[in-house]
Amino acid sequence: MTIRRISTIITCLLFVLVSYSQTSPSVYYFIIDDNISKPALRKTQKAVKEATEQKANYLLLELNTFGGELDAADEIRTLLLNAPMPTLVFINNNAASAGALISIACDSIYMASGSSIGAASVVNQQGEIMPDKYQSYMRSLMRTTAEKNGRDPDIAQAMVDPDIAIKGVVEAGKVLTFTTEEAIEHGFCEGKGDTKEEILEIAGIHHYTLSEQHLSWIDKLILFLVNPAVSGLLIMCIVGGIYFELQTPGVGFPLAIAALAALLFFAPHYLEGLAQHWEILLFIVGVVLLILEFFVIPGFGVAGVSGIVLIIASLVLTMIFNVGFHFDFNPNIQSSYELAKNLVIVLFSMVAGFFVSLWLCKKLITAQTRFGTIALNTELTADQGFIAQNMELQHLVGQRGVAKTFMRPAGKVEIDNVLYDATADYGLIDKNAPVEVVKFENAQLVVKKVNDH
Repeated sequence: MTIRRISTIITCLLFVLVSYSQTSPSVYYFIIDDNISKPALRKTQKAVKEATEQKANYLLLELNTFGGELDAADEIRTLLLNAPMPTLVFINNNAASAGALISIACDSIYMASGSSIGAASVVNQQGEIMPDKYQSYMRSLMRTTAEKNGRDPDIAQAMVDPDIAIKGVVEAGKVLTFTTEEAIEHGFCEGKGDTKEEILEIAGIHHYTLSEQHLSWIDKLILFLVNPAVSGLLIMCIVGGIYFELQTPGVGFPLAIAALAALLFFAPHYLEGLAQHWEILLFIVGVVLLILEFFVIPGFGVAGVSGIVLIIASLVLTMIFNVGFHFDFNPNIQSSYELAKNLVIVLFSMVAGFFVSLWLCKKLITAQTRFGTIALNTELTADQGFIAQNMELQHLVGQRGVAKTFMRPAGKVEIDNVLYDATADYGLIDKNAPVEVVKFENAQLVVKKVNDH
């Protein structure tokens, strides 16, 4: 009887433990605490993928941003809206501009004390408000996103449009920004907490298992390299290295720098799905055309210009979301703004790289170091035994004489009863054959046979 009772107790305990493990919710947690750009998009893609693979019950994003690139924000918004599990955002300080759009895309919004959400007007790199055609697209995104998650679309639009007036919320002429308390009051925030543990408690998620996002060193390197500022520096190295190598052929080191910079530029963009095979091919063809223009084709014409255009096009297209020549974003706002922005980054970086390389050429090629100089700048003087070319025989060009020796091709000629060393321009010249001086080159008379017939 005692054994049966013990067996029953053990069975009950096992049942409780199994039931607990089955009902214990799992939460996948990641952080975005920088400008919204390609690195933030990569973090979100990784988070949604891993949370789905782990069959997490919730996806928790801790967000602190002043905004950033709209194309990246729109991609993140789409990922969050389509995530297979409920999504929560913990605004820890700021969710401005693109950050507001990302927050509204989540199923639940929670904010730390002293935080804010809003001010989602589209601005340029200088913080200036863009024309209304840009704001129109953002207004539409904010409204549709709010509607999908059951939030007031007018409030969402007021975060972009200063013409929207909502009684008791915002006056006309002002772009809406909520504090934590205001967001809770007007239904744009489910609760206030200062840590993720408090947020999960307020959300009613208890006895959970938390899985935090961990980035490998490869992930961190890719996030670093796809940053627009770093991409600009790599473009400077590409252009500067190529120009430096063209100015000092045979050195090799500048070309190696350019090749390494090109690899660091294209590889992470390729892994991110931004750079496609044909875009990389455009860059290679552009470089080949430039090399042909400098070393094979005389002058600077179609090949050189085509090479520059292909290089610029390759670098710009690599930095934006596109499939072939189709750009996967709204044409009213993205196709012009994003292309123009990245074109400016590429052109500025190329010009900066050119002038930096020009300055380095001047400083380094003739600079004296412990290893000597890159270029020969030694002055060869007469008192050291070096004699400059005698140009006095230049006046003999055009005059005629006689070959006094068999020229094959060097020999002697007689002009006005004076013997001179000479070389045949081409072929062999027999002794006593009439000759004419055609040029004076490398301190040597060059003659050709004259046919008097």
